[in-house]
Amino acid sequence: MANKTYKPGEKVPDSGQAEIVGPRGGNTGEERTVVKGEPFPPTPKKGQEYIITDKTKHKRKR
Repeated sequence: MANKTYKPGEKVPDSGQAEIVGPRGGNTGEERTVVKGEPFPPTPKKGQEYIITDKTKHKRKR
């Protein structure tokens, strides 16, 4: 099953590392650290999206 992709500006569902993938799902070798509830940042090129590859393993205490 393919990983869910997210567009720039969508709300981040889980904190962690997000890989930037090309329009057809190709690996770009670039990652961004993303925070739950914040929008995904803009990508370097049009048509690219994000896949969350490594979720944060600890939770913030409130």
